[in-house]
Amino acid sequence: VQLVESGGGLVQPGGSLRVSCAVSGFSVSRYCSGWFRQVPGKKREGVAVIDSDGVISYQKSVKGRFTLFRDGPKNILYLQMNSLKYEDTAMYYCVAAMSAECYTFWPGSDGLDYWGKGTQVTVSS
Repeated sequence: VQLVESGGGLVQPGGSLRVSCAVSGFSVSRYCSGWFRQVPGKKREGVAVIDSDGVISYQKSVKGRFTLFRDGPKNILYLQMNSLKYEDTAMYYCVAAMSAECYTFWPGSDGLDYWGKGTQVTVSS
């Protein structure tokens, strides 16, 4: 299983950015997958996850600003981030679990089986 993120970068506060995750060896339509993030020195936190039924869970601080969606045939996960804030600055990781459901561990990360290497998102003026 490989999860390869792309699309990170530098963006001004209030701006938008879309990060992508190309997945191989794992079906994003059949299992739980999503995004976590981490700032150096801080605990990693869940951003959003989607289960096999397409039910999406968002962290409270990003709800209404971020949108998680997937392209099943291409096996790609996306995270569209709008109205970005300084506190959204972090390394964003694509994640996946060998479970159809996410609720058994969300918003924690104990149930995750795979992590990508991450893509850096920096919100700065």
